[in-house]
Amino acid sequence: MCLFCCSSKPLSEDEKNGRHGAPMSQFDGGETFDIPLCKVWCCTKDCPCCLTAMVCFCPGQVYMRHKALNHVNPGSGWKDYKCCQGYFPGCCCCQPGKCGEQWCPCPCMCLESICCPGLAVSSTSLVIRERYNLGLDKDDVRLIRCTNCLQILACCCHLAACLTENEDVDFAARVTGCLADAVFCSVAGCMTAQVNHEIHMRQREAPQQQQPMIRD
Repeated sequence: MCLFCCSSKPLSEDEKNGRHGAPMSQFDGGETFDIPLCKVWCCTKDCPCCLTAMVCFCPGQVYMRHKALNHVNPGSGWKDYKCCQGYFPGCCCCQPGKCGEQWCPCPCMCLESICCPGLAVSSTSLVIRERYNLGLDKDDVRLIRCTNCLQILACCCHLAACLTENEDVDFAARVTGCLADAVFCSVAGCMTAQVNHEIHMRQREAPQQQQPMIRD
């Protein structure tokens, strides 16, 4: 029900100008991923990948980032890796490309997936979006907005529980938090499977036409 309360309209100007919305603005429209997020569960071939990404989140994100980077630039290993691939701004002293990625990229990717799970999933998706200039599907926009709204609602409920110290409010906060986490894990798994499906499809269609592309 919450999903259908969220709009599927293209990103607004306010969303495009936000710190985390700006990277998505350049992919607003045009061709989209072969399989929408909402249909990943219906695809027999992609469902196992989705479940694996949910259960083994950190290893799954490390594997998929490496796979996406080497799909875009074959044989590059971790050479092109940087925190969130530079799509999202850093915080304080932690800036993309200046966190020791060149010396220990794999451990840095592990930390990225643990400390910034949402940005880690989105960054891998953006690598493929940029390579093939893929836009945002309407269902994808609605699902991502739904996830963000639930996370905000969960934060507000936990804040209210801390301020009121009421058992009923605390219980509601825990239920809302569990729901938000479940939806996030589901969307993250679907987004990972979506990227994996796109990579395999592109490799089947044009295995000899890939051109290396390195993001500055």
